[in-house]
Amino acid sequence: MEEQICEASADPEQARRGLLPGGPGERAACVLCGSETEYPAETPGATLCPVCSWQQAQRAACSG
Repeated sequence: MEEQICEASADPEQARRGLLPGGPGERAACVLCGSETEYPAETPGATLCPVCSWQQAQRAACSG
């Protein structure tokens, strides 16, 4: 098995692609705000961006 090594990149887009699930390609839009999510466009279900995901978790935690 080949060892994977993470390398820093001067290109922010290239560095960002390495951190996102699914690798390079078009990203799914958040169903609440419409901004780009971490997930590939073909991801099934309701995708949320990190901000909306965090806000939804806060609402659920404080709903009692």
